[in-house]
Amino acid sequence: MKHSKISRRVFIGAAAAAAAPLGSSFAIGAPRNKPNSKVGGVQLGLTTYCYRSIPHSLEETLQYVLTSGVSSLEMRHVLEEGLGIPQASRPARGGAPSAADRAEREKTAAQIREAQRQWRLSCPIEKYADIRKMYNQAGVNIHIAKFVPSGWTDEEIDYAYKAAKALGAYGITDEFTDEASKRLGKFAEKHTSLAIYHTHGQFGMPGFDIDKYLGYSPANRLNLDIGHYFGSTGQHPNAIIEKYHKVIPSIHVKDKTGPRNPQPNANREFGKGDTPIKDVLLLIKKEKWPINVDLELEYDIPAGSDPVKEVTKCIEYMRNVLE
Repeated sequence: MKHSKISRRVFIGAAAAAAAPLGSSFAIGAPRNKPNSKVGGVQLGLTTYCYRSIPHSLEETLQYVLTSGVSSLEMRHVLEEGLGIPQASRPARGGAPSAADRAEREKTAAQIREAQRQWRLSCPIEKYADIRKMYNQAGVNIHIAKFVPSGWTDEEIDYAYKAAKALGAYGITDEFTDEASKRLGKFAEKHTSLAIYHTHGQFGMPGFDIDKYLGYSPANRLNLDIGHYFGSTGQHPNAIIEKYHKVIPSIHVKDKTGPRNPQPNANREFGKGDTPIKDVLLLIKKEKWPINVDLELEYDIPAGSDPVKEVTKCIEYMRNVLE
C-alpha cells in the first residue's frame, strides 16, 4: 500500500490552518465550533488507522479529526503509542537474515513484548480518562478502543477493558480469529463491555459460520467491514446487516471492487469502486439502527493530497448521501 510521506513539520504546518494548535499537555487551544458528524440520525466517524502514514500523536490526531468535522472515533494505534509504550525498532533492510540474526530478533521481540507487558500493568488508567477529557472537550467521543489484545496475558486484557471504560468506549475491537472470539468475550462479560471482531474476507471462505463465533459469548459482537465483505463475496452487505443488526454496533466503510471486476477486491476512492455504500447508509438511516459508521481509509492517497484531505472527502461523500 502506497501513501504519501509527509514530514511532521510540513504536515502539521498545513493542518494548523484549519485547526487550533494544542500544547504538549492535554489542554485545548483557542475556542472553536465543536464538530458534529451525526447526519440524518446516522453517526459517521472514523478509525484513527486512517492516519497511520502521517505523524499521529494524540494531539495531532485530534487536530486531524477536527479538521474533517468528525465527532466520533474508533481509537487505534495512537492510544498506547501516544502514552509512550516501548516500541520495537524496525529491522534494517538487506538480504535474508542469518540464523543468528533471526535468533537475535526473536530475543529482542521477546524483550519488547515483556517491556510492553510491564508498561501496561503499570500504566495509570487515569491517563485514559485524561485522553477522554481532551477529546470530549473538543466535541469528539471515543466509542471503540482497538487494542487487539487477544494474544495478551489475562492481566493485560483486564487493563485494556479498564482503559476502554475510562475512554468512554462501549467495547474493544480485535481482528477476527477463532481464538480471539473464544477468549475476549469472557473478559467483556467480566467488565460489562463488548468484544467486537473486525472481519476481512472471512465471509468469502467456504463454510464460514459467523453464528458459531458470536455464540461463544453473549458479549461478542461483529464489526462488519462492508468493503471487505463485498470485495470478497460480491454480495450486497445490506442482507447481512439486516440479519445481524442487533449484534453490529459498528461497521467499517471503504469502497472496493467486487470479485468479478478485472481488478478484484481492490481499494478505490469513494464513488469509484463497486461497494454499495449509499445503499448501506440509507438502510441504517431508514431503520434508525444505532450502528456507528466508521471510515477506514485504505486506498492509495492521490498525488498532491494527504490522509486528512482524503478523510474529509470521504466524510463529505457520506454526508451528502444522508442529508
